[in-house]
Amino acid sequence: MEQSVDVRTAERVSRLALPARLQQWLREPLAHFLLIGFVLFASYSAFNPQPGDRYPSNRIELTEDDLRQVIVAWTAQRQRPPTPEEMHGLLENKIREEILYREALALGLDKGDTIVKRRLAQKMDFLSEDVSGLREPPVEELNRWFAKNGERFALPGRMSFRHIYFSVDQRGQQARDAGIQTLQKLNGMAVDSPLVAKAGDPFMFQDYYGDRLPEQVANVFGSKFAQTLFQLKTGVWSGPVESGLGWHLVFIVSVTPGRVPSFEEIEAEVKAEWIAAQRADAKRKAFEAMRAKYTVLLPALPK
Repeated sequence: MEQSVDVRTAERVSRLALPARLQQWLREPLAHFLLIGFVLFASYSAFNPQPGDRYPSNRIELTEDDLRQVIVAWTAQRQRPPTPEEMHGLLENKIREEILYREALALGLDKGDTIVKRRLAQKMDFLSEDVSGLREPPVEELNRWFAKNGERFALPGRMSFRHIYFSVDQRGQQARDAGIQTLQKLNGMAVDSPLVAKAGDPFMFQDYYGDRLPEQVANVFGSKFAQTLFQLKTGVWSGPVESGLGWHLVFIVSVTPGRVPSFEEIEAEVKAEWIAAQRADAKRKAFEAMRAKYTVLLPALPK
């Protein structure tokens, strides 16, 4: 009995003495070093998971949204919903894609891949548009925006003209001189005079162009020719004017000046441009906010 009491007493003393020994051990510098190291390692692991830890679970769960996306994509392409067999194959493909994706992340294959980096950057760019934040603009706001940005919607001038062509291929350096001589004969002559029809050289395209935009004229004769035409007088023969094809005498039949249409004429177009401008502004602000979080260090540029 006395021996049993001694044993219990020894155990009680041992339990009471353990905290004291623990406190003594915690005072040791080595213990401090190990404890700090453990905390740093745990913190790093929490904030910097390894590639294989991105999906700690081996579970792949397809949601109703996933199924709906599969069905919608198939229906849009084939114009009919998938059969049960086709649906099984589609789901197997999606599961295969998810497995390969996770295994690629586990191997770190996304690191340093330019294509992956560019694709992720594009997705972030799309998210930055903040389409959900776009609102329906009131007409008054669109009107104010149109008043400041009306030049965006300016309609270019149009022109109708007739020309007489003098070919450099046929006349060489004399093509321009032939145009000058013909112009002197045409002074005061009607545009439909028989002499006009006989003057000049055959032209591969048209002799008359009605209600044409500057770009349309430039496509045939060159931009310099188109710019010159809008500076000529209406109702008289002018020239010679050089084009990329040769020299021309030009009779301006009519000119419709460029103008900015009224808001009522193009309200739908103004709204579309306003939305595009708001989206671009949202993207710019979102990137500026992201950019502000980073410090960029560049190497010295070569001189």
